[in-house]
Amino acid sequence: MGILKGIGYKLVKYGPVITCEKAFVGLQTGVERDVRGLPGKRQVTVLSEEAFKEASDELGTALPWTLRRANLLISDVSLRETKGRQLQIGDIILEITGETDPCYRMDEQHEGLKAALNPDWRGGVTCRVIQEGTIRLGDEAKLL
Repeated sequence: MGILKGIGYKLVKYGPVITCEKAFVGLQTGVERDVRGLPGKRQVTVLSEEAFKEASDELGTALPWTLRRANLLISDVSLRETKGRQLQIGDIILEITGETDPCYRMDEQHEGLKAALNPDWRGGVTCRVIQEGTIRLGDEAKLL
């Protein structure tokens, strides 16, 4: 079993990631207040704490997970090659629609981060909301 370690959202497309302790994740909204939460293949993004640490270690520095600009941070669940699987976090269920490809914005956050996130799905996954609900830090996370 994994654990939900972080929740974040952006009010505007290139704005900062705002973190919170709980959030409603809806079929029509994704993570509440997130600018990209509209229905589709990239409604919610999820990052593995361990995979992001590998990328940070490769760069020789400890980076905050929010630099990745993902919505959710989970621990103890490998997201590598999980397209088509479902991920349950607390009461919500997400369908994993693919790998989140790191973009040029990662190097704007920290030089070399884009390349460090490329191997082994370190950049996380994109998801669609299948079952909505409220999540809280500390909720269990597991692949179904």
